[in-house]
Amino acid sequence: MIRVLVAGLGNMGLSHALAYHADPAFQIVGLVNRSTPDLPEALRDYPLSHDYAEALERLKPDLVCIATYSDSHADYAVAAMQAGAHVFVEKPLATNVADAQRVMDCAVETGRKLVVGYILRHHPSWQRLIAEARGLGGPYVFRLNLNQQSSGPTWEVHKALMRTTSPIVDCGVHYVDVMCQITDAAPVEVRGMGLRLSDEIAPDMYNYGQFQVLFADGSVGWYEAGWGPMMSDTAFFVKDVVSPNGAVSIRMPEGVRSDDVDAHTMTSTLRIHRVGQGDEDLSMAGEPGHQQLCDAEAAFVAKAIAEDQDLTRHMQDAVRSLAVCLAADESVRTGVAIKL
Repeated sequence: MIRVLVAGLGNMGLSHALAYHADPAFQIVGLVNRSTPDLPEALRDYPLSHDYAEALERLKPDLVCIATYSDSHADYAVAAMQAGAHVFVEKPLATNVADAQRVMDCAVETGRKLVVGYILRHHPSWQRLIAEARGLGGPYVFRLNLNQQSSGPTWEVHKALMRTTSPIVDCGVHYVDVMCQITDAAPVEVRGMGLRLSDEIAPDMYNYGQFQVLFADGSVGWYEAGWGPMMSDTAFFVKDVVSPNGAVSIRMPEGVRSDDVDAHTMTSTLRIHRVGQGDEDLSMAGEPGHQQLCDAEAAFVAKAIAEDQDLTRHMQDAVRSLAVCLAADESVRTGVAIKL
């Protein structure tokens, strides 16, 4: 049984903790959060600490799940691995490329498993989208976005996230990772732009951004992300991959809103358009929801540990997608294209 310490009990941390609670491969030995959260009944009997370093030293877990704010990810992950624990860390792996590489290097040096929370990798519908797009052949146009109209507690969470991480970095790593899984070509240049749409966020931060990424095979990608009460709830979820031979698109069900966390991974229908052959709609009925995807991530971690899987490519991909999104953030701030 894998003894796990869960650090960070926001939306993702609670979901991961519930996954470990339900999976017999794990035993939760402790929870860590800066404040005292309102826990679901299933988690209320686990010991809660407010000091990560103290809990790590006292409990000596086999695995640490890190779902805190982005600026603590790298230091928490390194501390856990140096203490002998494997690590599951939510994306982004770090807030700069040097720290991301430092975490990966630590995993290699200590022999610990490092899994980054790329939840779409565990989603059968997204796996099918990637396979269908690869089957069409490139070069590709990627059109992807995820805008979130947030208010109340969700807007407070977004504002807290934006103390260190812009929306195009926080969410963008998922979708750059999808682009890179479809085209095997290296990303070579990024061009970004953004805008601060609220006086409630830091003067040097923006809550709307978009970027274009160019790949060595000629493929081009666009990604857009915005957070806040001013964001439109129309066309907030665009997932489109176009090639010379057709396109693969995610079609959302009617009435889905951008503040629905399940909508962030929902597909409903995949439309395959082949030039000269018309369209084919693939129903994704029965696809997993948010909690089921977190359950799948937990199962992946357990298997990686039990089978001593080589996660080198997984870690390299996490560093690469983060590097692209951080370059986009640099481009937003400097107004110039960034060569990779």
